Amino acid sequence: MRTRIGAVVLFACVSVACRRDMQDQPKYIPLRPSDFFADGRSARPLPEGTVARGQLRADKVFYTGKKGDQFVDQLPFPLTREVLERGQQRFNIYCSPCHGRLGNGLGMIVQRGLKRPPSYHIDRLRQVPVGYFYDVITNGFGAMQDYSSQVAPRDRWAIASYIRVLQYSQMGSIDDVPPDQRQPLTLATRPDVQKKPQP
Repeated sequence: MRTRIGAVVLFACVSVACRRDMQDQPKYIPLRPSDFFADGRSARPLPEGTVARGQLRADKVFYTGKKGDQFVDQLPFPLTREVLERGQQRFNIYCSPCHGRLGNGLGMIVQRGLKRPPSYHIDRLRQVPVGYFYDVITNGFGAMQDYSSQVAPRDRWAIASYIRVLQYSQMGSIDDVPPDQRQPLTLATRPDVQKKPQP
């Protein structure tokens, strides 16, 4: 008797779960026609001026690297050590395979026979504003693809600032170093000075 009651209760539970109301509910499937709207489309056009969340892009300089038609020559946010370290990290991931870690255009891809990009240390690229590098990363240039989907806008600025640091590293002099930090650099470059063993 208990078995029959258990079977009936189980059957009742299972039969309730088999209702197809959720599957067969009235709904509009994307790109299917509809008789409800006058234009015959189920998908409704977005109201004018609609912007997807996170896509407002009101700061034109930040998202284009330009002010009007001119490339900007400074970052749209403060340059910090963290920004440069992030730029170095992103550069080494995305840029160094072609441009090399020094920015000289001798990356691993080039060593394997593909076309060499220009060195960042040529006069033309040393003179361009930093916004130019942001634009090239965003939109690509020549054989270089764009990296707008792989690299976030803030990281593109970080890379652009790191490229500028690479350029300065190749044309700097000891006079560019603050006086209180020159001695360690001078000692490190003098072969006649022996390093003392660490205790």
